Amino acid sequence: MRRTALLLSTALLTALLPWASAGAATEPAADDPPSVPVDRFEGEVPFAGQPAEGIFTWGGDADDPPTIRLTARPDAPEGEKVLTGDYDISGWGGFTHDYAAAEPAHDWSAHQGLRLWWEGRGNGRRITVELKDGGAHGEASELWTASFTDDFTGWKRIELPFTDFTYRTDYQPVGGIDQVLGLTGMWGYAVTLPAGTRGDFAMDGVELYGRADQSRTASVTTDSAVYPVKEGGTATVKVTLATTGAAPVDAPVTVSYETTGGTATDSDHPPVRGELTFPAGTASGTTRTLRIPTLVDDTAEAAETIPLRLTVTGAKAPAETPQIVVDAHGLPYLDSKLPVRKRVADLLSRLSLEEKAGQMTQAERGALTAPGDIAAYDLGSLLSGGGSTPTPNTPEAWARMIDAFQLRTRATRFQIPLIYGVDAVHGHNNLVGATVMPHNIGLGATRDPRLAERTAEVTAAEVRATGVPWDFAPCLCVTRDERWGRSYEAFGEDPALVESMETVIQGLQGRADGRDLARNDKVLATAKHFVGDGGTAYGSSTTGSYTIDQGVTTVTRQQLEAVHLAPYQDAVDRGVGTVMPSFSSLDVVGDGRGPVKMHGRADMINGVLKGRMGFDGFVISDWAAIDQLPGDYASDVRTSVNAGLDMIMVPYAYRDFHTTLVDEVKAGRISERRVDDAVSRILTQKFRLGLFERPYADTAHAERIGSAAHRAVARRAAAESQVLLKNSGGLLPLRKTQKVYVAGSNADDIGNQTGGWTITWQGSSGAITPGTTILEGLRKAGGSVTHSQDASAPTAGHDVGVVVVGETPYAEGAGDVGNGHDLRLSDADRAAVDTVCAAMKCVVLIVSGRPQLVGDRLGAIDALVASWLPGTEGDGVADVLYGRRPFTGQLPVTWPKSEAQLPINVGDTSYDPQFPYGWGLTTLTKVPSGGAGTLHALGVAATAAERAGADESGRALVTRARLIVQQKVGQNITAAVARPFADADHLLLTGRYGEAVRKLTEAYRKA
Repeated sequence: MRRTALLLSTALLTALLPWASAGAATEPAADDPPSVPVDRFEGEVPFAGQPAEGIFTWGGDADDPPTIRLTARPDAPEGEKVLTGDYDISGWGGFTHDYAAAEPAHDWSAHQGLRLWWEGRGNGRRITVELKDGGAHGEASELWTASFTDDFTGWKRIELPFTDFTYRTDYQPVGGIDQVLGLTGMWGYAVTLPAGTRGDFAMDGVELYGRADQSRTASVTTDSAVYPVKEGGTATVKVTLATTGAAPVDAPVTVSYETTGGTATDSDHPPVRGELTFPAGTASGTTRTLRIPTLVDDTAEAAETIPLRLTVTGAKAPAETPQIVVDAHGLPYLDSKLPVRKRVADLLSRLSLEEKAGQMTQAERGALTAPGDIAAYDLGSLLSGGGSTPTPNTPEAWARMIDAFQLRTRATRFQIPLIYGVDAVHGHNNLVGATVMPHNIGLGATRDPRLAERTAEVTAAEVRATGVPWDFAPCLCVTRDERWGRSYEAFGEDPALVESMETVIQGLQGRADGRDLARNDKVLATAKHFVGDGGTAYGSSTTGSYTIDQGVTTVTRQQLEAVHLAPYQDAVDRGVGTVMPSFSSLDVVGDGRGPVKMHGRADMINGVLKGRMGFDGFVISDWAAIDQLPGDYASDVRTSVNAGLDMIMVPYAYRDFHTTLVDEVKAGRISERRVDDAVSRILTQKFRLGLFERPYADTAHAERIGSAAHRAVARRAAAESQVLLKNSGGLLPLRKTQKVYVAGSNADDIGNQTGGWTITWQGSSGAITPGTTILEGLRKAGGSVTHSQDASAPTAGHDVGVVVVGETPYAEGAGDVGNGHDLRLSDADRAAVDTVCAAMKCVVLIVSGRPQLVGDRLGAIDALVASWLPGTEGDGVADVLYGRRPFTGQLPVTWPKSEAQLPINVGDTSYDPQFPYGWGLTTLTKVPSGGAGTLHALGVAATAAERAGADESGRALVTRARLIVQQKVGQNITAAVARPFADADHLLLTGRYGEAVRKLTEAYRKA
């Protein structure tokens, strides 16, 4: 999540030296108080981090924080040193001077504003300055922003009057306190540097200047910027007076108002004008009400605007001119009784090129330059990237935020609602308190398509209840190399397994024909990442320090069809509404093209997906992915749109994209027909979702978010995802009479247990969201439990140890092996395993997004469990450990012996893993007796079931055969056993039950 902690210095020492320069600040008035220094950058404030006072850097990822230093400069505007730095920011980054949390806040209310010296580069980039105001401390305050443009060269003193600072509506650390810039409780400042290009900077002499007067400490606001009304209705506008420090005004404040301009005419509303007065002594927070009537003219029309101009004397005027909007009415596209295709055709015929381009544009909520840009650019969509959340991060705040964005669309001609999207990849994982499911790799281990569908139903209900109608899920990647940082986003390494779990699409969307999308518990799904993202070769990535993610997938045409494309036809048949291409490149052997970025492959998007497969939804790009295409920006736009992308995710570049797209169409390099096709696809899904009738959040089911019923589904999914790899002597299930010693880094950490894409993009360790850790689940199960994370507590007197080890959170290429990660347990975890397993019988649980290399310790471990990333419900893990539920999970990927074996997958000619694909022991179930003869009989019966189409019986027969084989094999898993065993599970998933039993029989004979 973005670091926006900000604020100010305790070094209030001496007045700064004057400095003359072109473009210098205005001369102070005779009665202005002396300026007060905040930062002199002479070394009086250290480089430090919270909670210590100091200056610190931050950014969106490891590469985004700038480098800063104090540099002696002969031309320093003040003193001998200045603050200098370098930056190369892909997302967001900057630096903060923050007070320690225990320090008292400063009172700036006597001053006009904040000013600083900036050395201009003349590059036209925008520099944002941010303040923290009010609240209990610097991390529980309001954020206010102002900016200036670096359109000059050399040193210049920049003055930022406090009246220029606006309340941040996109992000607040704790939410609104009073949404008034009080200035009596200031905690510091921050500078946000430009993203997307390398640069350097120098600044000096931050100080308070000038004297405050009432026009700078009092403001007039309206309760909204947009007031939609039905034709003939009356808009009610509330005008509120607010002051810094909540003090009464010393002098009268007058507000003259007049309806003027806009697209409405006198036949749509009578002119309104007048004046409001807030007399001297009026309390802060006092509200007056205006009513603006509209007229009925019985004509079908687009929406029309009536600006309400406010002229304020004695206070700051509202930042925007409020607009009354007479809703569009009487037009065919508004008739919900018409077929969707007719509504789309009617609306499309009315749109200008600029309005169509807006529908194809998706921006990140936090990157909106101004809320009014939604209407100004006719934006079709907003999204929340990982960790991009409202504050407070509650269901109510999500709904309010999205409703506020939707309100802005009412000021457009045709009032086309936004489609808001989030990455709810394992529950509504950005929302604190949501039900967090196991990641897909764990769902693949369940081999339970109905349960997977149920988890998606819960996710859809929780997402839609916060006002979000679109989910960037599921990932249909087929993971082929566990070094990939996205491995846990896949259901497994076998395309047949991935296809079997695509029931999640119905869980999210409902029926395949889209008739359920308008329900308040369904969302539009996204099949991603088309195509081949799971097959990228290690070392092929050219994205930053990534080693495999976003790299190159090199395959034959046959391999492409059989492995990576196979799941997408099923998704299309299931009616998936959107598809997202992969960041990666595809290199099809023999086609002569070499590696081509998927966002530019028209042959795959237009040709295969939309053409051969018949996909009729819309294609959405990945995060700023078109920027990775070769060529300039105009080339990126036309290449991607002509390749078949319908909506482009341009988080920070929505203005540039919109302008460029329009220019490319006007120049004939993108056809209007291609644009019409894209917009038609987008509008179709908006109509299906019922957004035109109900654009605002339906929170009727918000109380179900994180409910006991929803958590029960997640608990069952966590239980079924556990894969029992080894169970010597029947150590599991545990007995409540046993004294259990629990150790390991992941036993009591909800953040590690939920993994990446939880609350923030990368996830984090610790108590980041409500849930039950595995340790808490064990304690609730009723046994006698002692916990010592590092196994330093005495081990004597315990019957069995449970050591919960594994990975800490990561997401995408940040988790690639070789990018700060490997597949080995940490030193601390290895030590905990060694200590506990040497002292007693032990169970080792591996909480991770992919297999970990434990072969060197396997002999000392009595029971080994692959727990994957089970989500918030650690009770589910305890359920199988204590025998409340049986172990039934099976490996969704091959568990390697060493990293040198990678990649290793079912179907490989050379296949000698630690545990084969499909392996999974069971408890609470009697293993069928018998040997080769029994297996032969099971094979005959399975063949008959296959011919009869009796899938349930066929699967049960194969399962019986698998249990017989596993019992004989034990831990003596040789290559001769592993290969037919793994093949059998693939055959089972493809409905070839008789052949599956024959493969298991082969494994039995080799054991």
